Amino acid sequence: MPPRLAMMSQVDFDGPLARRLWNKCRRESTLSKYTPFCVCLACGCLDIDTFRCYIDQDIHFLEAFARAYELAAECADDDDAKHSIIELRKEVTEELKMHASFVKEWGGEDRKAAPVSPATVKYTEFLLATASGMIEGLNLATPFERTKVPAYALGAMTPCMRLYAYLASEFKVAIGPVYGDHLYKTWIENYASPGFEKAAERIEDVLEKVATTLTGEELDTIEKLYNKAMKLELDFFWSQPVGQKTVVPLIRNHNPAVDRLVIFSDYDLTCTVVDSSAILAEIAIVRAPKSIPNPDPDQPAEEQTIRMTSAELKNRWGDISRQYTDEYEDCIDRITTSRTDEFRYDDLCRALEQLSAFEKRANDRVIKSRLLKGLNFDDIKRAGEHLIIQEGCFKFFSTASRNERLNVGINIVSYCWCGDLIRSSFNSAGLLTQVSIQCNEFMFEEAVSTGDLVRKIESPIDKVRTFRKILGNYSTDKNNFSLYIGDAVGDLLCLLEADIGIVIGSSSSLRRLATRYGVSFVPLYPNVVRKQKVLTGETLLSWKRLSGVLYTVSSWAEIHALVLGC
Repeated sequence: MPPRLAMMSQVDFDGPLARRLWNKCRRESTLSKYTPFCVCLACGCLDIDTFRCYIDQDIHFLEAFARAYELAAECADDDDAKHSIIELRKEVTEELKMHASFVKEWGGEDRKAAPVSPATVKYTEFLLATASGMIEGLNLATPFERTKVPAYALGAMTPCMRLYAYLASEFKVAIGPVYGDHLYKTWIENYASPGFEKAAERIEDVLEKVATTLTGEELDTIEKLYNKAMKLELDFFWSQPVGQKTVVPLIRNHNPAVDRLVIFSDYDLTCTVVDSSAILAEIAIVRAPKSIPNPDPDQPAEEQTIRMTSAELKNRWGDISRQYTDEYEDCIDRITTSRTDEFRYDDLCRALEQLSAFEKRANDRVIKSRLLKGLNFDDIKRAGEHLIIQEGCFKFFSTASRNERLNVGINIVSYCWCGDLIRSSFNSAGLLTQVSIQCNEFMFEEAVSTGDLVRKIESPIDKVRTFRKILGNYSTDKNNFSLYIGDAVGDLLCLLEADIGIVIGSSSSLRRLATRYGVSFVPLYPNVVRKQKVLTGETLLSWKRLSGVLYTVSSWAEIHALVLGC
């Protein structure tokens, strides 16, 4: 565990400062683009009065931005830095002129400007306080200490520029090459332009220069300011008064009196960074003796326990793993010989029955090898507590289970050999009572594994049967809406039978097999934008099970944004 953490920590220090800070705020940038305001703006259907209100707020913000540059320049002790900051301020002046053209284009010249919103006030006050040297936990009293203010101020201002460039480019990708009669084309083109991208890069370059002499502690302060600015940006977009019906978040359209959200998720490589089978094998190898003493000649042969050294276990596990990989690829090749452009679920089920038979034979091989015999329950529990979880995964489950507006059921459906490993993992996050876990189980004698399994879920067919059974067990007094999150071929049938099937990760075998049977993989965000554009009637009805369409995401933050919003 420690070597991996050390490696991850080292990555954090690679690359330019602004890039590192931006990468650490991917969650906030993702949540921002999924806000009702941004989704409606992206598709061009945002109510015009909402957009005008937003422009009014943004003008207040840009005026504060210009003032913050002035304050930062006053504290700069380097002529080059001062000049660079003054030049950045000039760009804000140009952006304010652009906003004046927005006001003219969208016909709001004669109307009364909207009052400043609480979210705008909170953001601008934070910005001006930072540029004035009033930073929580710091006392910048001396002239020398105040020379650090430009770096702190730019740390709070840089994420705004980068976020706008990011959002506009994401909107442009979601819309595609043809804008048609898109109402907000000018706005998107301005912020997605090479010119604005260069402006974002310029402020990042100036931040890099003014931060070169800072200590590690001072760089930590910049990171905190950057992160807070991103959170305030998210609050700013989330607070825009969108009164129209929206596709996202799902909770916005959820009536707890009549609706129930049923969440399903795979575990290995969906929730976790590494596969649990490798963890269990590693425990067995580490705990095995380095050498085996000669057997007692006076003991009957049938009473002698046959054991393997750690080296023998490692070699045996390597052989079994290689055999599994080779035979799995052969099986996938056999069931992907035919191809159809039409989605054919029944044909896919028949193909996966062949894979199911293979998976069960592979488990037979592991059990007969006795590789998993002798594992101590406490070792398994500790391993579960320290498993590396995908960023945002447990936060999503925790937030969903605590949300009073949701009637939610959370179910883990997994091939994992050992349910105790999963339970320990969820228990370490305080989530054990919030989830139902369905998987295989180790058999134990006096807290030591026998090497046998209670085999419950070994194949795609087993998984989808379990999925159907769980869904059927929920009472019919409410509308059950299902969401399944998975990453591999084993999840395919469940993904397709759920109202929304979300694929996280990039399994080549999943895509290769599924596309052969007419399944389409589409990025979630552009699809959300398209659904918003054509939205009529009930929003949940726009998601259809067994449609042959699966939605791809790059992180759990996207799933969180879709379901729960900010």
